[in-house]
Amino acid sequence: MMETSTRTLLFAAELVEEDGGYALVVRDVVRGTVQTTPVPKAMVDKLPVFLSALAAKLGPGTQRRRW
Repeated sequence: MMETSTRTLLFAAELVEEDGGYALVVRDVVRGTVQTTPVPKAMVDKLPVFLSALAAKLGPGTQRRRW
């Protein structure tokens, strides 16, 4: 018997640069809402390190999954 998996997009996030500043835009797909918050450049610069640390903490199999 073949197993199937179902994935449902709950949130979509984008980090955007506009007029020299940065903003995190998070779309709640379930509720149909969007939240935007400014992000300091220092945090943008640390994002790759943060994501690597998060992936290491979560363990194998959780890294770089794409839709």
